[in-house]
Amino acid sequence: MRSPHHPPHLARLVSQTPIELTRRHFFRRGGLGIGSAALGALLAREGSAAEASGMHEGLGPGAALAEYHHRPRARRMISLFMSGGPSQMDLWDDKPVLRERNGQELPESVRQGQRLTGMSGNQSRLPLAGSIFKFARYGASGIPVSELLPHTARIADDLCIVRSVYTEAINHDPAITFMQTGSQIAGRPSLGAWLSYGLGSASEELPTFCVMITQNQGGQPLYARLWGSGFLPATHQGVQLRAGADPVLYLNNPPGISRGARREMLDTLAELHAIDQQRTLDAAVRQRVEQYELAFRMQRSVPGVADLSDEPESTFELYGEAARQPGTFAANCLMARRLVERGVRFVQLFHQGWDQHGGLPAGIRRQCESTDQASAALVTDLKRRGMLDDTLVVWGGEFGRTAYSQGALTATNYGRDHHPRCFTMWLAGGGTRAGSVYGKTDEFSYNIVENPVHVHDLNATLLHLLGVDHERLTYRHQGRRFRLTDVEGTVVEALLA
Repeated sequence: MRSPHHPPHLARLVSQTPIELTRRHFFRRGGLGIGSAALGALLAREGSAAEASGMHEGLGPGAALAEYHHRPRARRMISLFMSGGPSQMDLWDDKPVLRERNGQELPESVRQGQRLTGMSGNQSRLPLAGSIFKFARYGASGIPVSELLPHTARIADDLCIVRSVYTEAINHDPAITFMQTGSQIAGRPSLGAWLSYGLGSASEELPTFCVMITQNQGGQPLYARLWGSGFLPATHQGVQLRAGADPVLYLNNPPGISRGARREMLDTLAELHAIDQQRTLDAAVRQRVEQYELAFRMQRSVPGVADLSDEPESTFELYGEAARQPGTFAANCLMARRLVERGVRFVQLFHQGWDQHGGLPAGIRRQCESTDQASAALVTDLKRRGMLDDTLVVWGGEFGRTAYSQGALTATNYGRDHHPRCFTMWLAGGGTRAGSVYGKTDEFSYNIVENPVHVHDLNATLLHLLGVDHERLTYRHQGRRFRLTDVEGTVVEALLA
């Protein structure tokens, strides 16, 4: 691992550097009774120092920043996370041999003694299950896409398909935690938190990192720690936006409390926090003030983002009628576009329900009907607005599915178990190689035979596209320097335009 380097923001060096301690001792010795206006101005200057210095351009204010930054290909990112593990051979990785050998036993030469879950490991047979869905080639690139994704198929020439992603976890919780944080064990910062920490905010009125979950969608549980800040300062955690009149809980003023009264309360609270910080030198004090002030500014900015009345009819024709219904995947995709337009650095959408151990044909059809049009619309919308070139869009889940059927296999029905050894994701925009397919699996979509992409490689590549050297963006915690990719990861140059 390379020598550690400090991130640039003063606000992100809390309790770690001589600069921070010197400033705190200055507060103590000077006996400064800082009012809320002065404190707010100081926090704003610190929080936006990188932006004022051109940090969001990937240029940086000085040598320290240049040590882990380079010119970015993408300025922002949208993650479309398909929680549960979509079946790659039913959507993206067509395998005619599976159809030809449908019902035959999975060859041991293919399985190679690999671990199975307890759900199918005790089956007397592991019958191969060919996809019942048809594939066709689309676009000038001729990328094969399933009939389940007619809208996404039309943007095939904008996609960079990666068929050879693999992970280390075979069950949902460790796999989704690994995908989001680079570790199977909970407690590490999420990708969005690392981006917030390393790149800073591009908006004074909105959070750097926003999260939305499709409403009323069953499936594997999701936890706030998946978009949490871990051991990074709390200001970098994702802010969950919910459907309905109050997108952020407890953001609006209680009945009888005016905006002016709220401002006076925050002013007084800031003065008290300033006194407490002088006494304790506790970094969390300033973080709390930053969150209060952001929440106050969000009272005006968030309703404007959530109000879709200024969208033309053509928008809803593109995303589908479901985009009019708050909380749907389509509405969240539209919200994601509106958020990145206004300076949000990272938006992550979670859509549950891809865990199809049985009844896969009907289940995956429903999932695609809910997500296909909106996913394609988001890419198309960004492209029409001239934003796709510097907006990175990523689609995929935590692992893939097995080539054999879990449970009974019939002519029209089958299920698939978890499969970490290979799965498919796609990238669009943000400096990725459009109209390309990378990686190759065997005839059964069971093992990777060309160009494997580990989760750490994927995250290293995403950070690289956003202008960050994944080996050098680190944070000291419990006596060691941590990073998103731990001590592994290689940028996959072939995915770059």
